[in-house]
Amino acid sequence: MSDNQDWDIEISAEHSLLDLKLKDVWHYRDLLILLVRRDFVSFYKQTIFGPLWFFIQPLFTTIIFNFVFGNLAGISTDGIPGPLFYLAGITAWNYFADCLTKTSSVFTANAGIFGKVYFPRLVVPLSIVVSNLIRFAVQLLLFFVMFAYYRINGADIHFTWYVLLFPVIVILMALLGLGMGMIISSMTNKYRDLSFLVTFGVQLMMYITTVIYPLSEVKHKYPKYEWLVAYNPITPLIEAFRKAFLGSGTVSLPYLGESAFIIIAVLLLGVVIFNKVERTFIDTV
Repeated sequence: MSDNQDWDIEISAEHSLLDLKLKDVWHYRDLLILLVRRDFVSFYKQTIFGPLWFFIQPLFTTIIFNFVFGNLAGISTDGIPGPLFYLAGITAWNYFADCLTKTSSVFTANAGIFGKVYFPRLVVPLSIVVSNLIRFAVQLLLFFVMFAYYRINGADIHFTWYVLLFPVIVILMALLGLGMGMIISSMTNKYRDLSFLVTFGVQLMMYITTVIYPLSEVKHKYPKYEWLVAYNPITPLIEAFRKAFLGSGTVSLPYLGESAFIIIAVLLLGVVIFNKVERTFIDTV
């Protein structure tokens, strides 16, 4: 038998930490689609309202935010109708938060599959990012319906040229959630108790972003804390989202560039740690 054989896939423990194996990911694209379908079907199959939860959750959250932060606390919304302001922030934040929290449990949630068959592990976190796009698209539809309602009723809201950057904004939100999620997943693989802090930490993180208040409000009333909110990499993305569709938001291209730089750095760090841990995680999971 000849020793010179051509192999479709060569599995080896020796590879670069920055090797994303994108060729293997493309080769397993059918698996990615299957995982996206699994995530969608398994989560809503035995629920009463099914995909209607895509609408119910952001709608009720918007109502509560508008009552608590808009009516009781009297926090400014930069002249934007309260419900529309909060729904814009919630829609953008939910996509990032879902990517982060679900990616953060990749190793522990899929240990059974990872330990039995080979496939590029990056397929699983990528499937989470893609499947969450479905929920994001549905909630975006709800946002546009509310936008049309307020626009018809004479609200001073309008699209700006930032809408051209919308695909970039979505990609950056996905990459930030992916990068942070891979870092946390790699850590919780060994230190399980960190997983209990993820949901709590994400909730706290929301309060130092501009989901429930505009950046201009922080600059005006709490300038000493402005750095805490302004240098949060998700803040420019939410501000750009509002600027694109509502015409109001404290954002600029250099500001977005700084956020993109931080996000790329987080993603690269996440890839390095993820690739390192995936070699031996089955021994500690």
